[in-house]
Amino acid sequence: MQLKKDLCLFAIGGGCYVGIELAYRGFSHCTMFFLGGLCFWLIGTLGRLRPRPSLPVQMLLGAVICTAGELIFGLIFNRDFTIWDYRQQPWNIAGQICPVFTLLWIPLSLLAALVFDRCDALLSRPLPKTVQKERLS
Repeated sequence: MQLKKDLCLFAIGGGCYVGIELAYRGFSHCTMFFLGGLCFWLIGTLGRLRPRPSLPVQMLLGAVICTAGELIFGLIFNRDFTIWDYRQQPWNIAGQICPVFTLLWIPLSLLAALVFDRCDALLSRPLPKTVQKERLS
């Protein structure tokens, strides 16, 4: 059950990230579904740790997770800079990551943590008895 829930959360994160890119840039790339899903899931699972990190700590760790993911995915899938290109940004590293976008990941990590917690709670609820009966028939 946990694997199904985590896959669903991964898909929610991937879909949301692609949606954000489409709204912001007007296009996305299929690899961004996987990077967005992975980052969403990793940020969200920070909230499952005991003791649970504070929200500001989750936000900062989320920015690190997203920046590291961007660097790894960038070096693998974006060597030709067709997915994104930070070469013109100050203090970029290999044109794949830059401080401006690292800072952007901080508030997006807050949003990811809050949405993940809500979706995780909703997916953890037991099905209503009427739905359970229908599934058994």
